[in-house]
Amino acid sequence: MNTYRSFFGLTREPFTQDISIDNLYMLPGLAALTDRVRYAVETGGVNVISGEVGSGKSTSLRYATAKLHPSAYRIIALIAHPGTIRELYRQICLCLDHECPAHSITILLATVRGALREIAAQKQTPVLLIDEAHLLRHEVFAQMHTIGQFDFDSKPLLPIILAGQNSLLDNLHFHSARPLASRVLGRSHLEGLKLADMQSYLKHHLEIAGVHDQLFSEQAIVAIHQGSGGLLRRANLLARGALMSAAVEKCTMVAAEHVRIASTEII
Repeated sequence: MNTYRSFFGLTREPFTQDISIDNLYMLPGLAALTDRVRYAVETGGVNVISGEVGSGKSTSLRYATAKLHPSAYRIIALIAHPGTIRELYRQICLCLDHECPAHSITILLATVRGALREIAAQKQTPVLLIDEAHLLRHEVFAQMHTIGQFDFDSKPLLPIILAGQNSLLDNLHFHSARPLASRVLGRSHLEGLKLADMQSYLKHHLEIAGVHDQLFSEQAIVAIHQGSGGLLRRANLLARGALMSAAVEKCTMVAAEHVRIASTEII
């Protein structure tokens, strides 16, 4: 499967997600997103990142939080699931290396709050990151704000960053979620790349893989853009598949037909 890499002179697998923060493509709006996350963290508020599947939410979250120095911040990173608030408390306990006590929600919440106090006593700010947050139940949204409330809500101790699909915003508009939604200080919505940005994005990833020439024809770039809707995950799959198809035919330039062939291999 690596034959196409040697054919094109690629030094590593292109268009993958395991890219270092320093090599990430600066998506439009990423700097503003990072500023909003920073503001929410510094003020103890809530920040929301939304977007379609494969639009780069998790990558943007990773970039934004990489700017938080580990000596000053303790990141509590979770992947949401449609469980109860009890399960969320257990996730937090496990992430903080605390034993999960009995099934009592009261005891679980007290354990979580105690752990947060310990972190704050060490002059660190705990930051709760929840990816795929659209999967959370309405009851979880209704109670989440209580986790970091201290001294009658005068000391917001736990900034919360939520990232998820567009339905996340719908969930926050429910009446039961108002206490949490009222703490939202910033929202970022990720959209598909424009055609010009897609061209730059493809070239950027080729350069990371050791090739400084644009291997995709203009027609191929248009085909990738249209076939992906500008969404990064699908664009990556189409670009890599098109490179493979072009290598099989010994074509040094990827054509739109190669993108079409690649599209038949993915859903």
